[in-house]
Amino acid sequence: MAHIKIEHQHDSMQCGITCLQMICRYFGREYSLDSLSKICFATTEGVSMLGINEAARILGFQTVSARATIEELSETPLPCILHWNQNHFVVLYKVKKGKKFYIADPGKGKTTYNLEEFRPHWISTRSNDEDKGIAMFFETTPAFFTYQMEGEDRQKEKRSFKFLFRYFKKYRKAFSWIILGLLAGSALQLVLPFLTQSIVDVGIKNQDIGFIWLILLGQLMLTISRTAIDFVRRWFLLRISMRINISLVSDFFIKLLKLPMSFFDTKLMGDLMQRMNDHSRVNNFLTQQTLNITFAMLTFVVFSVVLFIYNKVVFAIFLLGSILYGGWMALFLRRRKVLDYELFEQQAINNNRTYEFITSMQEIKLQDCEQRKRKEWEETQVNLFRVQQKSLKLQQTQEAGSIFINEVKNIVVTVVAATAVIQGHMTLGMMLAVQYIIGQLNSPVEQLMNFFYSVQDVKISLERINEIHQMDDENGKEGLLTGLDHPEDGIHISNIMFKYDPHALRKTIDGVDILIPQGKVTAIVGASGSGKTTLIRLMLGYYLVLEGKITIGDTDINQLNRKWWRRQCGVVMQEGVIFSESIGRNIAVDDAEIDEDRLMRAAEIACIKDYVMALPLKFNTKIGRDGVGLSQGQKQRILIARAVYKNPDYIFLDEATNSLDANNERNIVENLDKFYQGKTVVIVAHRLSTVKNADQIVVLDQGKVVEVGNHESLTAKRGAYYNLVKNQLELGN
Repeated sequence: MAHIKIEHQHDSMQCGITCLQMICRYFGREYSLDSLSKICFATTEGVSMLGINEAARILGFQTVSARATIEELSETPLPCILHWNQNHFVVLYKVKKGKKFYIADPGKGKTTYNLEEFRPHWISTRSNDEDKGIAMFFETTPAFFTYQMEGEDRQKEKRSFKFLFRYFKKYRKAFSWIILGLLAGSALQLVLPFLTQSIVDVGIKNQDIGFIWLILLGQLMLTISRTAIDFVRRWFLLRISMRINISLVSDFFIKLLKLPMSFFDTKLMGDLMQRMNDHSRVNNFLTQQTLNITFAMLTFVVFSVVLFIYNKVVFAIFLLGSILYGGWMALFLRRRKVLDYELFEQQAINNNRTYEFITSMQEIKLQDCEQRKRKEWEETQVNLFRVQQKSLKLQQTQEAGSIFINEVKNIVVTVVAATAVIQGHMTLGMMLAVQYIIGQLNSPVEQLMNFFYSVQDVKISLERINEIHQMDDENGKEGLLTGLDHPEDGIHISNIMFKYDPHALRKTIDGVDILIPQGKVTAIVGASGSGKTTLIRLMLGYYLVLEGKITIGDTDINQLNRKWWRRQCGVVMQEGVIFSESIGRNIAVDDAEIDEDRLMRAAEIACIKDYVMALPLKFNTKIGRDGVGLSQGQKQRILIARAVYKNPDYIFLDEATNSLDANNERNIVENLDKFYQGKTVVIVAHRLSTVKNADQIVVLDQGKVVEVGNHESLTAKRGAYYNLVKNQLELGN
């Protein structure tokens, strides 16, 4: 067993999984966050204590989760996981005399609390006149040391800079020219100290003004040449930088589009936006800092050799000062890393809160909660400011020490050089040349240390970016099917079970076993929260069922290429999105050119054509973000037209007409009834008048099928369906 090694969460949903990762490492087994997340599932609210407990048992731990007192924490074998601030998890790895508590926080790093500071973070309840908090204690079993996680070897691969090299390869020729420019610039710089020495030792000593003018002219030409070379180099660099940045972000988006639907349920907008910012950091490192440090190192090597030739004592003083400078800067590396993670987390929270605040402005004003929402946003800003303040304080301390070491070094060099001139070991010109060289060498040393900081920052950014790149694609392995066997058999849902949090006690879908016949209309009805939308999502391949299976024809949905399967489906979901583009493009959203005939037909069926044709720009009318300027009914009709335009074999409608008035709804339902001919249709609705004519009606209650039949047979039963519709259809008693 080793000491606790801090691991950092990459986003705000991973604190529980990261704590479990630290516990596993302490007891001698290393797992990546990605591999652990496959057995310790995060939801939109993160990971529960129950989830950590079940994952720990799978890994081979015996666990005890309990409400404990602070005294009991001091007497129990550590490390343990604590429920922190009611919304976070940390690892407690040491307690000193019951008064000092050592915490490994996946969001902030290692921290120490005294008793007064510790209590409010952990204490959550009071029972039997004792203050208690929630903790989970661990003990290994033999199974812990023999457990083999699927894909563990692959997950152990260290994240590195290797994948960045392919971005370099694309621009090998341009980088070659830039490096040639760096070499030329270094060569020109090398001449300058000798020219400075010549002015003093030859021109001034011999009082030869012509020689001085000649040397100055030479310096001017060298400066112009260096400036021109630098201009061309920066121009090349700018072009490469833009292209690499586009490639980096584009590849990130391509990967995001390949990830499972469930991924986006557990990621906050702020976390993804922070990862976008990480790309800018990586791009700057690739194109700017890497080449700058190359130029700086060339300068350093060249001038170090010249300085060594001029005066070995001065060189030794400079080298010692540089080592001290480097050592001082290195002292701050670890603290900077911790602050970077803390800053990332706080900026993600801030981005998320700001996005929510701005997009909800109208609702905030409508509900008269401006002051409370503003205070919540201000609290986030204060927390962010505190982290930035700590970062600034660290930077100022580092800079103060750096300046002091550099200035002392320069003073000592000046004294030694002046003494050498007085003693006749060095000419005045050589002294000026040495001062010039020292000035040129100070910058590369500073750039080198800043480069080490940049490497640390980029490594952290790459870990966060690569976490996304290393995730399994939605379709997993290649070779998934892009066709159906016996589609005439319909969709068979065979005794499936599903819950969003696999560790939750309540099942969202529980033992559902139904057949959705091909070419028929099936309606799914039930009270809110009965699992209707979830069942639609499972049929569309949003999630994998935990038990049972779903087959399309004779093909298991898990064997189907998800992209291909959704291409066969026309879908209107409750949260359907209107894009910020023309009405025509919002209906014909696929990658192909717009088919005008299909567009008109889809608009007619969705009863949106008359509205669109009355607009000055008709189908070219641009819609604002999220359909700004449209009513809910108009948005819904555009979404229905989108599904119709696709002309698919399978149609899934989730509350597709709930925002329509009775007249529009009746017309659209009549139009859709004709459109449904020969298609397999699944409709979810609360307004049961829209499903009255369905060939089959499935009634769900708390995730279970309680009735199946058509409108007449189910009404005659006077059961669950009858109770749902009697008020809407006035069936009486």
